Amino acid sequence: MMEETEDREEIIERVAALDIGKAELVACVRVPSPTTPGRRAQEISTHSTMTRSLLALSDRLRALGVTRVVMEATSDYWKPVFYLLEAQELEPWLVNAKDVKHLPGRPKTDKLDAVWLCKVAERQMLRPSFVPPVQIRRLRDLTRYRLDLINTRTAEKNRVEKLLEDAQIKLSAVVSDIFGVSGREMLAALIAGERDPKVLAQLARARMRAKISVLEEAFVGHFTDHHAFLLRTMLARIDETGADIAAVEAKIAELIAPFAQAVDRLDEIPGVGVTAAHVMIAEAGRRGALLRRAPLRTVRATRRRTRLKQAAGALRVVVLASCVCGLGARAGRRRVSSGFGSCPACRARHGGRGSRRRSPAGPRSATSVPIPVGTGAAGRW
Repeated sequence: MMEETEDREEIIERVAALDIGKAELVACVRVPSPTTPGRRAQEISTHSTMTRSLLALSDRLRALGVTRVVMEATSDYWKPVFYLLEAQELEPWLVNAKDVKHLPGRPKTDKLDAVWLCKVAERQMLRPSFVPPVQIRRLRDLTRYRLDLINTRTAEKNRVEKLLEDAQIKLSAVVSDIFGVSGREMLAALIAGERDPKVLAQLARARMRAKISVLEEAFVGHFTDHHAFLLRTMLARIDETGADIAAVEAKIAELIAPFAQAVDRLDEIPGVGVTAAHVMIAEAGRRGALLRRAPLRTVRATRRRTRLKQAAGALRVVVLASCVCGLGARAGRRRVSSGFGSCPACRARHGGRGSRRRSPAGPRSATSVPIPVGTGAAGRW
């Protein structure tokens, strides 16, 4: 026997869907039919993704009384369209393309995709993805760009080490950091034309002076003017990138000021520093997310592959690189990032960096890495 429920069929009366490309987009608008009650009328149009064309589209949507504009997350092409419609006080929704199921055998074109997306959206069968507010978006851009700059500087430092190896200068075999005070003075002397190993070794400072005899052997090579030219260029790029990193960090310090209390609370977590706290806040996106969102409350590292489906890439790197994860997810697991489990506590507990010792309980499919809520760091910003 069929029983009547309290559920009602709810259809959004005025909705629009956008199929966005790099140069143009296809818009489909569905509204109630002005002539036939109970029927729907739709309008399909193609627009350029230039600003003036998008403004004209927003005026047309506002004239039709559209209350929701749905678009798929297509590369980065959705961002300018979303931000412009958001500024025009429309209600843009960003949806996951996986949630938009295409019917089997249905032809796939831009217009048909826009119509199908609009039909699915008007029946409220889609969920919007979270798009952070403007301040968080700017902070996220800076933290991600800082990571890119750090990677660029690291790559250039690796090129310097390879160049020294090419010249048979074994400085990195003796000195742990060739870009310290003593190392930079030695490199500057090489660029200036100094080739005497004894003179170069005497530039060592502090505890490095105990290795003067070894340094003299390390500087015996065939460093030429060609190597000097390349080394000068590489060091200049390293210094320039370092200045850019400092400028970006200063800008981050300005934008993170309203979240100073959250930074202090996150800094209380063992293994999480100020830089990691900045990334967590930027990737979380909103207040309270550290407690409510699963990617921040518990990060799961699979046994065979080091992918975390629920967490953002930048957040995944900074969380898994922290000692919190090193203490909880080392036994029998691959290293998931450089610096993973690198602190003394991690090495003491799991037999050293790179150890593959199995857990006494046997292999497990996944390892949970919780951020300790008891410290008061989570969910209070």
